[in-house]
Amino acid sequence: MLDVREIPCSIKHGLIIQTFIGLAVGEHFVLRNGHDPVPLRYQFEAEFPGTFAWENAHHRPEDVAVKITKLKALSGVPGALPHACGNHRVPPSAKTGKVLHTVGPGWALDVVVIS
Repeated sequence: MLDVREIPCSIKHGLIIQTFIGLAVGEHFVLRNGHDPVPLRYQFEAEFPGTFAWENAHHRPEDVAVKITKLKALSGVPGALPHACGNHRVPPSAKTGKVLHTVGPGWALDVVVIS
């Protein structure tokens, strides 16, 4: 689960995208956000066409959950994306079931990668 409801907007998209990039084909994570992440979906469609599945898990006021699955390997993805905060990226070496701990000023986040 990647709960970004309390993550500052300045790094939110970069963290989500780096989490997706770090997945192996067939793995997924559940994104929880405080609103429907429509702009993020458009960004995924533009940057990663045909490589992901997007399933709405639940949609409540101020709590939306989306399951994002990597369907295909990515090609041509740079090591550091311009919209990612360099100090808050999920390591690409993350393994299934491993808890990744990311810390920023005034917040901390644990991400579990699921296959």
